Amino acid sequence: MQAFTVVEGLVAPLDRANVDTDAIIPKQYLKSIKRSGFGPFLFDDWRYLDPGDLDIDPATRRPNPEFLLNQPRYRGASVLLARENFGCGSSREHAVWALSDYGFRAVIAPGFADIFFNNSFKTGFLPIVLKPEQVDTLFREAREEGYRLTVDLPAQTVRTPGGQGFGFDIDPFRKDCLVRGLDEIGLTLQQAGTIRAYETRRRQEAPWLFA
Repeated sequence: MQAFTVVEGLVAPLDRANVDTDAIIPKQYLKSIKRSGFGPFLFDDWRYLDPGDLDIDPATRRPNPEFLLNQPRYRGASVLLARENFGCGSSREHAVWALSDYGFRAVIAPGFADIFFNNSFKTGFLPIVLKPEQVDTLFREAREEGYRLTVDLPAQTVRTPGGQGFGFDIDPFRKDCLVRGLDEIGLTLQQAGTIRAYETRRRQEAPWLFA
């Protein structure tokens, strides 16, 4: 998992509340079990004017010029700005995978659906909860083209180009995992020596289990 320390990136302001996981990545793309390849289908129904599927090349489809991710000013954005209850709906992990695969490293909102919030940390993606009035401020400032934010996870701060800082809370264990780039598999592999020693001992103590 990619470590998350300090990310300075272009902001894409998605000014919609209650964005559900089917809007983030529609159901027809859930047939893939890989974590990669979902970026071209992020916000699919809003992003394209014609329907899509896994076997349809996105390059052949008609982009919606009104949707923000199709606008040149937001090309390469890595910080998503959203409204209340982002990630509501089904529990699909693919929603986080699609955001990460597109290139987003963090999303800032006044609140998130619980399952989406918890899924985010498992892929190195950072959901940041700020006060509604702070999010309002960021949306006003994000009207400026080229608006960028600095997300400093060790300091637990979001900094604006003008130097204003907004602090955010995060569980210490999750913070440590993100900073060190450790998912659940990575955490387990840290105990590889202990696991091997246990397996060796069990083979000696109960050889019939391994016959």
